[in-house]
Amino acid sequence: MVGWYRDTVETLYGEEQIAARVRELGAAISRDYHDKDLVLLCVLKGSVLFAADLARAIDIPLRLEFLGVQSYGDDIKSSGVVQITLDLTRPIEGEHVLVVEDIVDTGLTLDYILSTLKTRNPASVRVCSLLHKPARMKKQVPIDYLGFTIDDVFVVGYGLDWAQKYRNLPEIGVVKGT
Repeated sequence: MVGWYRDTVETLYGEEQIAARVRELGAAISRDYHDKDLVLLCVLKGSVLFAADLARAIDIPLRLEFLGVQSYGDDIKSSGVVQITLDLTRPIEGEHVLVVEDIVDTGLTLDYILSTLKTRNPASVRVCSLLHKPARMKKQVPIDYLGFTIDDVFVVGYGLDWAQKYRNLPEIGVVKGT
């Protein structure tokens, strides 16, 4: 990695690797939803960069929605307590929803999100996650589209943060010493 963060973050996935995988995910989603109206539900804040790139890689009409949740605070481990910080602006009843997550770690946050969304009667709910960390799973949740599977390391960049910092890195990296 180059830049201000090079002394604290070691590259895991570079810009080109991420871009190529996002294009592949976008193509698969476009094929699967070619005959459906799609709501791309970006889980804030971590998935905003991924969701923006993914939306541009999807070659069908879609609507963007945002759901703000927090389970980490400023720590490097999930608290397990999910707080909704921003709710949807329009109903999703009868619509096909694709939840876009930055990382599925324990599965607790995504399980909460999926349970909450199902009470709103969508036609379908599927999940696209940039990263999956299976070593930390506490609750099994479905991931229909997956970018990368990672080991049990703390990652930042490309939307992922540590105490609200590092989100703007163009790469995904491991924080040294964590």
